[in-house]
Amino acid sequence: MAAERSTAGAQTLARGLAAIELLAEHGPQRIQELADRLGVHRSIAYRIVRTLEERRYVIRDAAGRLELGPQLAVLARNIDEDLQSAALPHLTALANEVGMTAFVAVQDDDDVVTLVTVEPRRVHASVAQRPGTRHPLSKGAPGIALQTLLTATEWASLGHDEPMRPEVAAARQTGYATSHDEVIPGISSVAAAVPHPRLQPRAAIAVVTVGRPDTASVGHHVAAAAARTAADLS
Repeated sequence: MAAERSTAGAQTLARGLAAIELLAEHGPQRIQELADRLGVHRSIAYRIVRTLEERRYVIRDAAGRLELGPQLAVLARNIDEDLQSAALPHLTALANEVGMTAFVAVQDDDDVVTLVTVEPRRVHASVAQRPGTRHPLSKGAPGIALQTLLTATEWASLGHDEPMRPEVAAARQTGYATSHDEVIPGISSVAAAVPHPRLQPRAAIAVVTVGRPDTASVGHHVAAAAARTAADLS
């Protein structure tokens, strides 16, 4: 009986964590959408969500859809505190310089995870980039920028049979990476690795926007913010 309770508890925990990951990956969604993605009945998803809501890991937006809650930001503040402290003033300046949402992305095995974000002031609309958002390391400007910090052996150790994409070599030359339509349709990103040899996990500074920005100009600002962050970590 105790073993059965333990197994059931582990399954509930796994589903709760999966729900948080799905909200981070897919953004706001209704209970039925989340249930479908979890592969469970709506009633089970509802019980999971109620527990997460009680602890503020999940909240509801104005349309009643589920989204990540403020308690996750509280937990994130205790992760990579030195990196966040060093990056925050430069993220804030960057977001306001280019009028785009700026964020720190870190490598988590073969994924890229958003650690902290800053939205620009005095801008009518900007792209939201929630902490905890995750996408494959092989995609998007943050992933390309992070790959510039990897050796071919490290890349292969992540399970990749193919070499790193040509954009990685280009990013090493220019100091920044760009992407469009890779992670989210219609969204462009520009990113630069934080060049600190002892920083773990590896990190990049990035911005996101709708449409196609002047990547050369934005890339200069992003690379400068990444360099200043690295200098403050030394």
